[in-house]
Amino acid sequence: MNVLRNPFLIYGYESPAYFCGREKETEKLASALRNGRNVTLMSPRRMGKTGLIKNTFYRIHSEMPEAICLYMDIYSTTSLQEFIKLFGSVVLGNGGTTSQRFLEKVRSFIKSCKMVFSANPITGAPEVSLDFQPSESEATLKEIFDYLVYSGKEYFIAIDEFQQIAEYNDSKTVEGLLRSFIQFCPNLHFVFSGSKSHLMSEIFDKPGHPFYRSTEKMHIGVLNMDEYYLFAKSKMETNGIVLSRDAFEKIYNQFCGHTWYIQYMLNKIYEFRPKNVTQEVINECIIDIVESNKDDYQRSFILLTSNQQQLLRAIAKEKNVENINGNEFIKKYGLKGSSSINRAISALINKEYVYRYAEGYQVYDRFMQLWLVTLP
Repeated sequence: MNVLRNPFLIYGYESPAYFCGREKETEKLASALRNGRNVTLMSPRRMGKTGLIKNTFYRIHSEMPEAICLYMDIYSTTSLQEFIKLFGSVVLGNGGTTSQRFLEKVRSFIKSCKMVFSANPITGAPEVSLDFQPSESEATLKEIFDYLVYSGKEYFIAIDEFQQIAEYNDSKTVEGLLRSFIQFCPNLHFVFSGSKSHLMSEIFDKPGHPFYRSTEKMHIGVLNMDEYYLFAKSKMETNGIVLSRDAFEKIYNQFCGHTWYIQYMLNKIYEFRPKNVTQEVINECIIDIVESNKDDYQRSFILLTSNQQQLLRAIAKEKNVENINGNEFIKKYGLKGSSSINRAISALINKEYVYRYAEGYQVYDRFMQLWLVTLP
């Protein structure tokens, strides 16, 4: 295991030593997969879905060394063809080899397209990409699944941001194809994770959709504050930093328990190396982070319509808005009528500027929210 310079990871996964909590969630997810139940995993973005998946895969692999755990994020894909290319590269590139034996085995299954082998420009590791005509999409997808089934190995596959397939032009066709292949693959176990709950519910909860009630559901929320504090306190102590319960609670509450933003703060504090984490240190870190992202926030903000800008700033100043069409809220910020607000909030949610939590509407990016309240 590598010893990291900064133990508060913002991106990626290293090992359980740098992963806080979620023991029950890890075991629940691992148990479902080991027992042949595919899982739909949902939470807002940056709450820790990816870390949970990779922590679960770490556990599964430690218990089942021969099992193969694969992770793919399809957020950037826009079509079935792009999905298949990514899926194929993840599956076929897993071996990390281009040996003659491997090529012969793969080519005995993948016949509808051309395989292109290259080296990763950063790591130098072998990579595989698929070159095929759109008309061959279904055949190529079937061949990839055939390869997985007849490999004789047990696969655990996570498809992150799975709701993206609902944005494809042929979304119903894609759902049907994937479902038709997955249901006949007993050695393949899937995690379908997503951050847009309304789209994920459409796929998995609506009758008439191929994936209707085909998985076990899991939702994850904020980390337990006591558990998170003990983890953070212990890691800070390795760098001679004293993190009091009160100081951590202020950070935790400032970001409503949202994992990524708390991690970012802890990462910054660890970098600054103060002897004690005071309110002054916390403020300094917040200012540093917001200032470094200010240009991105400005560029994003000016792309919104004036109604969307006005509503976003109002939500940021309130921190949480229970009733977006409430008279008091509308009057306080001089907003237009309900129809205008409804159009604006729909756009802001779709563009992921705002998220609708159980308690109300909140600005999705917690640091952007802090920047927005500084606007005149």
